[in-house]
Formats: sequence, C-alpha cells, structure tokens
Amino acid sequence: MHQRASEFAERANDRYGVDLEVLEFDAGTKTAAAAADAVGCETAAIASTIVVSLSGGDHADLVAAVTSGANRLDLDAVAEHFGASSASMGDPERIREVVGWSIGGVPPICHDESVPTVMDPTLGTFETVYAAAGTPSAVFPIDPDRLADLADATVVDLTES
Repeated sequence: MHQRASEFAERANDRYGVDLEVLEFDAGTKTAAAAADAVGCETAAIASTIVVSLSGGDHADLVAAVTSGANRLDLDAVAEHFGASSASMGDPERIREVVGWSIGGVPPICHDESVPTVMDPTLGTFETVYAAAGTPSAVFPIDPDRLADLADATVVDLTES
C-alpha cells in the first residue's frame, strides 16, 4: 500500500476508531469519473473533497466541501453559506499546509487541522460512497451517514442547479 494511503488508514483508526478498507488502483482515481470506473460504481457515488478558500466576512480561511462526483460545487453558494464575500478553489500549497493532503487525494476526514465541512445530500442516496484515501490512486468505501458523522459535516446542497 502507498505510504500516504497507509498513513490515512492508520490516522482514521487512531482518531475515529474505525478500520477503513483502502482500495488502490493502478489507473488512478484522481477524477470522480476515473474513480467510478475503477470502483465500478456510478460517478454520483464518488465523494469528492474540494477545499475552498473564503475571503471577506466572518468565516474560516479554508472549508471543505464533500460533493457527489456527478455534481459541480457552486462557489457562490459556499461563500453565502459561510457568510463570506467570496469563495475560490483553495491554493494547492495552502491546502497541503493546513489540511495535510495534496489535491487529487484529499480525504474528507483525517485533516491536520479541523476545517468546517459541508456534504452534498446527493451522497446520502447511496448505500456506499467512495472517497479519496490520501493519494490520487486510493479510495475507501463508507456509508454516507457515517462519513458525515466522522467529518462533522453539515449536509447542505451547495451545488449548481
């Protein structure tokens, strides 16, 4: 197992007391479509973690949005939800510094620093969803309600209509 994927699994066990099954794929899982192809599920069952930078207003610096791979995050809705004047995709270096993971493999849990998290309600329509496990080629299956609980996520639709 890749060192970062192994580190993710160990961190999940240490922090949350859960044993997560990490699945690794040679073809990679960097995009939701690639992950869905590798796993053999619908793209909508892929839980993509997008780290967003907020500016203006009373807010946190970075927030995480866990969206269904079939949906597109609405940055204006994210800014409004968190009371910020604007939202943009997070800077990769800043994400790595704060969250501890690199884009393409950012998991929805096990961050270095806690960031406010929201989760797409579309994910709740599946029995199992698949989220990044620390690398662009690793995912883990999880019940979406359990994922929301572990991520301390607020379930709210912040996707484009």
